[in-house]
Amino acid sequence: MSDKPFAESCVQNRDPILAVLREVFADRRRVLEIGSGTGQHAVYFGAELPHLVWQTADVPQQHPGIRQWLDEAALPNVLPPIALDVSQTAWRNGRYDAVFSANTLHIMGWPEVERFFEGVGEVLRKGRCAAAGPPSAYPSRVLEPGGVLAVYGPFNYNGAYTAESNARFDAWLKARDPASGVRDFEAVDALARAQGLVLQRDIAMPANNRTLVWRRTG
Repeated sequence: MSDKPFAESCVQNRDPILAVLREVFADRRRVLEIGSGTGQHAVYFGAELPHLVWQTADVPQQHPGIRQWLDEAALPNVLPPIALDVSQTAWRNGRYDAVFSANTLHIMGWPEVERFFEGVGEVLRKGRCAAAGPPSAYPSRVLEPGGVLAVYGPFNYNGAYTAESNARFDAWLKARDPASGVRDFEAVDALARAQGLVLQRDIAMPANNRTLVWRRTG
């Protein structure tokens, strides 16, 4: 019997998310997944979207489980996890034309949500970047100009829950960690706009979730 980590929610939401990614990542090439978790999404999306190079990333304690899924799938376009803690700055060492994250913002405390968007918008100065190839003569960003950020999860609107199930989920999150909770769309969008990200799509998903899609301006 496999001892790989397993999240039932990844099985439940992967096909609706995939339908969105097929569209919004159709012309993308290099994706950073922030918070790869078990690694299930990475191998599923990597297999279904072979035109993408999918960079997994999470805190180091998650890496053994992610590697188990990657080793079994043996996909050439899904890369081993890099250490990424949004509260730190060391992860801001690559350039990508897409960033994806699922079910992460409500787990983080609000300062970490702020760091998440700051990290995506981080300016990389002249020099060689770990995931970027040759040195560049000009500053660039983790998410390149024209790049796409897609975030999946539950959100509140105008300070209100969109469903009773989200209210119950928020109460469960706060009981577990008072710093966590379902985020307000307007507050999250303000963080994105501060980093030059313009909302392109706000897509209703099953189980009262959303996928928010931003594009970086030039």
